Amino acid sequence: QVQLVELGGGQAQPGGSLRLSCAASGSIFGINAMGWYRQVPGNQRELVAIITSGGSTNYVESVKGRFTISRDIAENTVYLQMNSLKPEDTAVYYCWVYPDLWGQGTQVTVSS
Repeated sequence: QVQLVELGGGQAQPGGSLRLSCAASGSIFGINAMGWYRQVPGNQRELVAIITSGGSTNYVESVKGRFTISRDIAENTVYLQMNSLKPEDTAVYYCWVYPDLWGQGTQVTVSS
């Protein structure tokens, strides 16, 4: 059974930074894509960033230039470095592993 453990999140001021991490453990064989989604109450979950096993990345337009996704393949861990945070980044962030494995979610709140 594969488990995803998310760390990081919390509260930051506008313009600040936070770093999320997500480690996959258990019976893992050749993880493909990993990524991060976020969800605001009342809205659908949206893709924030994704990274493939080959290192290709893709971001939602609203975070380009501010967020960076990376991964440690040996450790089955994916990271999301979030800089220049804005209040609209406030959401619950979920780690995702292809095809359909989800973390428990971690709250990110950006406010002054």
